[in-house]
Amino acid sequence: MSALHELAAEVGLQVDWRDASGQAQRVRDEVLVDVLEALGFEARDECTIAATRRQHAEGQSNDGGTFLTGDVGTPIGVPFAGRGELLMADGSRRDVAIQNGTLPAIDLPGYHRLMLDDREVEVAVAPKRCFTVADAAGDRRIWGAAIQIASLRDERGGAYGDFGSLREAVAALAGAGADAAAISPVHALFPADANRYSPYAPSSRLFLNILFADPAIVGLPLHEGASPDLIDWQSAIPARLALLRQTFDARTDAMRDAVAAFAEAGGEELQRHARFDALHAHFFADGATGWQGWPTSFHDPAGDAVAGWAHEHAKQVDFYLFCQWLADRSLSEAQAAAKAAGMAVGLIADLAVGMDAGGSHAWSRPDDLITGLSIGAPPDLLGPDGQNWGITGFAPTALRRRNFEPFRATLRSALQHAGGIRIDHAMGLERLWVVPDGKSAADGAYLSYPLDDMLRVLAIESDAAQAIVIGEDLGTVPEGFRPKLDSRAVMGMRVMPFEADGAGNITPPDEWAPEAAAMTGTHDLPTIAGWWRGRDIELTYELHRSTRADSREAAEATRDHERKGWWNSFTAAGTASGERPAPDDSAPVIDAALGFVGQTPCAIAVVPLEDVAGLVEQPNLPGTIDEHPNWRRRMPDVTGALLDQPAVAARLATLNKARTR
Repeated sequence: MSALHELAAEVGLQVDWRDASGQAQRVRDEVLVDVLEALGFEARDECTIAATRRQHAEGQSNDGGTFLTGDVGTPIGVPFAGRGELLMADGSRRDVAIQNGTLPAIDLPGYHRLMLDDREVEVAVAPKRCFTVADAAGDRRIWGAAIQIASLRDERGGAYGDFGSLREAVAALAGAGADAAAISPVHALFPADANRYSPYAPSSRLFLNILFADPAIVGLPLHEGASPDLIDWQSAIPARLALLRQTFDARTDAMRDAVAAFAEAGGEELQRHARFDALHAHFFADGATGWQGWPTSFHDPAGDAVAGWAHEHAKQVDFYLFCQWLADRSLSEAQAAAKAAGMAVGLIADLAVGMDAGGSHAWSRPDDLITGLSIGAPPDLLGPDGQNWGITGFAPTALRRRNFEPFRATLRSALQHAGGIRIDHAMGLERLWVVPDGKSAADGAYLSYPLDDMLRVLAIESDAAQAIVIGEDLGTVPEGFRPKLDSRAVMGMRVMPFEADGAGNITPPDEWAPEAAAMTGTHDLPTIAGWWRGRDIELTYELHRSTRADSREAAEATRDHERKGWWNSFTAAGTASGERPAPDDSAPVIDAALGFVGQTPCAIAVVPLEDVAGLVEQPNLPGTIDEHPNWRRRMPDVTGALLDQPAVAARLATLNKARTR
């Protein structure tokens, strides 16, 4: 192994890896150099590499270790010895003796503090597993709908759906038998920039998207005009901000007191985020899309320039604090409505894999994150050219240095008003594909993360919040990753199209893994109706997208063969009968698909609302920006009326019956 490869391995880069098809791959040396230098490790020549390795080794040896993880009831290995005291998470104290490098087993999950001579170590002790569907719903196999919040309609009209629309939707879904609603990410975006509406490229995952705040909960009705089939974000966002300003200006003394208490509880982190939004709006008017485009004196959130500006523009900062309070209250009411209507789980939050490097988190807490690198995915079935998502994420070194506090805070934010969490690209708990700025998605490398520690933290937070956990384990999954998720009761995703072989034959329902979540599809895939009709094939050739098919005719012939496999699979499972429907007759296929995933032993089945409604178009087409109306499509009716349609009601009755078998 060369010195470059040894350095890469020492800092957590994977030189060798296997792609989604199982083929061995090796990162080119020039790519390794670019990634290493973005991580702060000079590697341009042999001499530099040797010096970098010495410095890194010295830093590792000087790391005294202030954070350890372990499991309830199991002794924990520690790099020191002696007698000390444990300050337990419940406030009690225990004397402990560390012998042979082992801390005696601890029977209480949570974060404890070990005081030993002049050393203080935080000890995170995880329960054996995360909170489960069985903990929430007993022996019942439940189902939920996957919802793009902006797509919802409600009786108030409005340019897009918000937390008020969600509140109505979950009540209607509960009445139709659902126990959960898996929602699109609600992380904070960039309110001043109407072009930044993708829920997976947030400004911060610690705070909420204020554009979803519902003014109606404090008495101000929506008056936004038409309710189009495609959201026009460029007009909808300024209109909603204007409405929020009206709400802010009309706030009562009681509301002022509530916001003040909320701001005090949120502390400095919330203040910085509100300042960021106010500053972003101010400098965006001059063309700055992120904080890097602001005057240099404003790059330091704790600096005099920021403090002085915030004092002079206190009302603008207060507006964004108010909006965070309103969004928080709106989301809280949606979860309360779900539980009150009888849902065992209620909302399942969606945790995006990272955040925009020009956003609030990167400005407020830059040392948390990797810089000069973007997160993405290597070439795989979902993206033949690879994917560069243009976002950043936590640096593994920062997680260890800060006792995993950034990860803990992010989980707590997501779970504050939810009964579950879906972790987008869950493989990021073990490794992330990182791409140097300005390079193609294929010119990246995998950066390793401390999976065991992160799973323990996840289990602690899940247990504390009484929230189930789903991990998106699709794409290039590292060997041994899924068993580790299973051991912690983190449910993987088993998505019906990915459970089919090359001929379209789908794994029989009774062979699906009980510890996973069964799904008919995701927001990144064709809907059932769209797939059956070949809408995804049409888009591939209309938009000149990469494909592995030799021609459109070959792709369509393959699809017809796959349709036969699907229908035969449904027939064998007893969810379909008779002749295979024509490509333009998708309703029987959707009925059969919902019944099929309903029959699986999976503790939860999650069905996109688009499939419930029988829609053809998918919410998002990966790899596109303006070519496809991503995150803009609306539901055809308000949720209650949609679910009451005879065809939809019959479809859900079949799903409910399948879940109770």
